Amino acid sequence: MVYGSDTSSAPEIAPAGRASYLELGPFDVLEAGAPSADTLWVRGGFPRSFLAESDDLSLQWRRDFIRTYLERDIPQFGPRIPAETLRRFWTMLAHNQAQILNAASLARGLAVDGKTLAGYLDLLVDLFVVRRLPAWHRNVGKRLVKSPKVYVRDTGIAHALLGIRDKETLLGHPVVGQTWESFIIETLITTAPDDTEAHYYRTSNGTEIDLLLTLPNRELWAIEVKRSSAPKIERGFHSACEDLKPHKRFVVYAGIERFSLEKSTDAIGIVELSDMLQKLA
Repeated sequence: MVYGSDTSSAPEIAPAGRASYLELGPFDVLEAGAPSADTLWVRGGFPRSFLAESDDLSLQWRRDFIRTYLERDIPQFGPRIPAETLRRFWTMLAHNQAQILNAASLARGLAVDGKTLAGYLDLLVDLFVVRRLPAWHRNVGKRLVKSPKVYVRDTGIAHALLGIRDKETLLGHPVVGQTWESFIIETLITTAPDDTEAHYYRTSNGTEIDLLLTLPNRELWAIEVKRSSAPKIERGFHSACEDLKPHKRFVVYAGIERFSLEKSTDAIGIVELSDMLQKLA
């Protein structure tokens, strides 16, 4: 959304430096509230999906949204991409939620070349329906993975692409851990202060941190995501924190109570951590 100043009745384009941009995303967990966090995860944050009277009506709205977006909205931006091809690509990304991008494999699956696939991905990123999470690239004396991770930003849309109807179906689906991670990461990025930088960290030997947030004050927060109600710290998280020396360390888990896992790392619920980040703004 653009905010500018009008000095006449005729529309004007605001000069450089006089326009402000505000990204209006779907509901986040602070708006939905802790009791509705799982509903937000399953249905996503689009109001008509989240507030629907039943899971079936929510899923139908999301399916209609996807079809309309592909067949009517995207062509208005100029690209002449077959709707079915772009739907297949979007669905492939949903299957690979929060995974390191394997562009060659995806291109083979769509029978297109790498340049074409990169164009598809750029389009979905620019339209705010897919997030490309960059790898941490600063020199820490380690061999770092450089490819980004990708995921569908609204988990409700991802679930609709995968045909997941409700929470019970989701909990039995192979993608459950990945889509939970995507939900947590997207929520934290959304609620973090403006100018926060987001990355993931992974070395060539598998040492990994799911999310690194570099706050505007340059503090580094390391965040691991666990679906378990009794989270444990993995050895790889320990090793990565030794590499980076973050100011704060958290493990986001499925519960709501905050407790210490060790001297420097707390287990914390998504609502509390999101609230902490928002209060820094």
